[in-house]
Amino acid sequence: MALKNRLVSGSAKNEDEEGSGGVGGYRFILAGLVLLCVFALLSFVVLSDLHTAGEGVISSSPSKEVIDDIAASTNNTTVNISSSGNSNLALSLSLAGVEASVDAISMPSQTTVVPRSGTFPVEEDNSLGARRIAREERQENQLLEMELDLQGEDTAVKLENTNMQASDLVDSSILGKYSTWKKENDNKNQDSIIRLMRDQIIMARIYLSISKKKKKLDLIEELQICLKRSRRVLGEANIDAELHYSAPQKIKAMAGVLSKARDQLFDCKLVIRKLRAMLLTEEEKIRRLKRQNTFLTQLGVKGIPGGIRCLSLRLTIDYYLLPPEKRNFPRSVNLQNPKFHHYALFTDNVMAAAVVVNSTIMNAKDSSKHVFHLVTDNLNIGALKMWFLLNPPEEATIHVENLDELKWLNSSYCPVLRQLNSAAMREYYFKTGHSTTPSSSASSLKYRNPKYLSMLNHLRFYIPQIYPKLDKILFLDDDVVVQKDLTGLWLVDLEGKVNGAVETCVENFHRFDKYLNFSNPYIAREFDPNACGWAYGMNIFDLKEWKKRNLTGVYHTWQNLNEDRLLWKLGTLPPGLMTFYGLTYSLNKSWHVLGLGYNPSINPSEIENAAVIHYNGNMKPWLEMAMTKYRPYWTKYIDYDHPYLRQCNFLK
Repeated sequence: MALKNRLVSGSAKNEDEEGSGGVGGYRFILAGLVLLCVFALLSFVVLSDLHTAGEGVISSSPSKEVIDDIAASTNNTTVNISSSGNSNLALSLSLAGVEASVDAISMPSQTTVVPRSGTFPVEEDNSLGARRIAREERQENQLLEMELDLQGEDTAVKLENTNMQASDLVDSSILGKYSTWKKENDNKNQDSIIRLMRDQIIMARIYLSISKKKKKLDLIEELQICLKRSRRVLGEANIDAELHYSAPQKIKAMAGVLSKARDQLFDCKLVIRKLRAMLLTEEEKIRRLKRQNTFLTQLGVKGIPGGIRCLSLRLTIDYYLLPPEKRNFPRSVNLQNPKFHHYALFTDNVMAAAVVVNSTIMNAKDSSKHVFHLVTDNLNIGALKMWFLLNPPEEATIHVENLDELKWLNSSYCPVLRQLNSAAMREYYFKTGHSTTPSSSASSLKYRNPKYLSMLNHLRFYIPQIYPKLDKILFLDDDVVVQKDLTGLWLVDLEGKVNGAVETCVENFHRFDKYLNFSNPYIAREFDPNACGWAYGMNIFDLKEWKKRNLTGVYHTWQNLNEDRLLWKLGTLPPGLMTFYGLTYSLNKSWHVLGLGYNPSINPSEIENAAVIHYNGNMKPWLEMAMTKYRPYWTKYIDYDHPYLRQCNFLK
């Protein structure tokens, strides 16, 4: 029993000891595990600190502080950052009204190294935000640059279109007036055979020159033969229909020779040099021909056709053979009656004056209401009077005066007369008169044109003094033709203005800066360079308003200031623009169409509908250089069967 009890108590003791020893062992194991974890964590932290102290901190994903700092550090920028399940972040920005969305961060595949200094979270956030902002700004700038490029392209296209329109305007309003070939060459397929032959001749000349340089004797001979034959076939032809029937054969033969020459001699740089040399040579020829043309044109304008000289001489002789009592015109009582329609015409050309008067009367509804005041020089006074005594214009009134009998018009009163008589003016107009070459004397001939030196050209500024009792008068140049009744001009309300005229400005052309020297302070201070110019040649003048404003005195002021010719060079239009500045009423363009003396491209319908057509320019209708298509408008008012005209061999 004792043994049993001892055994039982021993087993119980053992159970208690085992029970208490098991709990203690578990606690020991747990404590060891905790210590091991703490040790591992401390080791990790220490190792991380040692590593990041030199290089930085490796972060697998941005913290909330980082995201907040990015949002806080972006000025004027709306930032939205969202995260998906795969840890990808999307950064969306709105900069200055331009929206952009980019994938900013892909965290599983990429890590970000952030420099470390100071406090860890703040530094990491600032650096990351700066780098993201820099990247987004670069992308945004690229988008803006693309937009600006597109805007630049649009602007360039608009500018190019504007320049093309301006070029077309220049072609139609300027070049078309001087280039008779422009419209003929609008069709690129027109006369292609002639252009092909001319191109072949140019290339043949180039290869011939190169052949001579390289001593290709056989090729030289072939090119010379083809050139001679092609030039002979081309001849004076200007259209394909005028070419010889053998032209296609010559083109084919030339093509073969050119192909052979190209195979043997073609050198791009050398051909370009030859083409450039030929171009410069042709340009020099054109310049020389232009100078010669200017010389001959001015010479032709300066001269008077033999028929007109003959007519003037015969009429003058017959006039002075008339008895004095037969030299007077009828209806002289109408000369100062303001109720009639009065015209002023200053000319030394009998035929020109005849056409102006005849065309006006033939198109007038009531010829008896029209009065013509003509002034001429002492040389032509007899001829002009005799013509209208022999050919009275129906019931119209005619009065012819002698310029030399206007005694009040002297050099003490008229500045231009004093200037024309001065030694300085004679030197200015005739300083190159000794030159005989076309290139050097062409400009001199322009200055010596009689119209610039004739006082008849300046009488238009003295109309109120010549006709003091008239209220309105219509001034006409002697190179116009009247095609409609002009009585409506006396009914036009000039609205207090003095001069009724048709304006001539088109876009930037024929404005004040074309006629006046705006580098002069007098001109720059008083006038607008963009003011619209107008035409002399058909002008309705309110003489009462003219005298009220003393415009003749204004003209004298400007003429005195221009004694050294620094305000304008030539003519009466520049001082007219200045004298009537702000006092010109714009008439409808159908009253007066200009350019028949220099512009070959006037619309025929404009001419037909015009009340007055004007042959301003060098190609006057009474000269041989007149444009043939415009001449019939003038010749239709001349009776070529008139005895005087037959005696002087006037031809249509």
